[in-house]
Amino acid sequence: MTTLSVNINKIATLRNARGGNIPDVCKVALDCEKFGAEGITVHPRPDERHIRYQDVLDLKPILTTEFNIEGNPTREFVELVKKVKPAQVTLVPDAHDALTSNAGWDTKTHQDFLKEIVSGFQQAGIRVSIFVDTNPVNIEYAAKTGTDRVELYTEPYATNYPNDKAAAVAPFVQAAKLAKSLGLGINAGHDLSLDNLAYLHQNIPWIEEVSIGHALIADALYLGLEETIKRYKAALK
Repeated sequence: MTTLSVNINKIATLRNARGGNIPDVCKVALDCEKFGAEGITVHPRPDERHIRYQDVLDLKPILTTEFNIEGNPTREFVELVKKVKPAQVTLVPDAHDALTSNAGWDTKTHQDFLKEIVSGFQQAGIRVSIFVDTNPVNIEYAAKTGTDRVELYTEPYATNYPNDKAAAVAPFVQAAKLAKSLGLGINAGHDLSLDNLAYLHQNIPWIEEVSIGHALIADALYLGLEETIKRYKAALK
């Protein structure tokens, strides 16, 4: 079964735009769980422009599903994750001022650094996933770091899907097959939506987790959060 982890960063963005605590990030996370999400994802950045470090600390004791914290493994991020001890940490190489994650790791260049980070998290009992593109070299070197999983960066798939969905998904199928052959679990995320999610899953049914935020929260403005989560879960069946 492929699980759905809801990224709630956009809820925090909306809250922060006005100040105060509306919408309540913790309540929304609990509602996502209640409505059927199997996980909650957050991506705290150093400037705390959406999810704040305090949000991460507040969420950990109340969540009952898998908690996934993603981000660039700076010293502060590593300390936060080891303190919180989520089920999973996803390593993303984004710059501190990046609008959103827009690239996977060059795992060959950063192999030694990633190996040390991966080992440290695993020793703390945290499953590790590394954000990668479909380049086989990056997947092969991700495996050499000792990571448990890779998360396939799916923006290119989403961009090309409207024009030729078969061509769009093909490199992701090959990447997923390679990752599986190397003993890696496979996650996926970025720009997945109700338009393109089912086709990706049909072609790579062994994906273990998808992490979806922007499109899901946007859909919830029209459909409501409960109905939206129901539809995303249906796309994964």
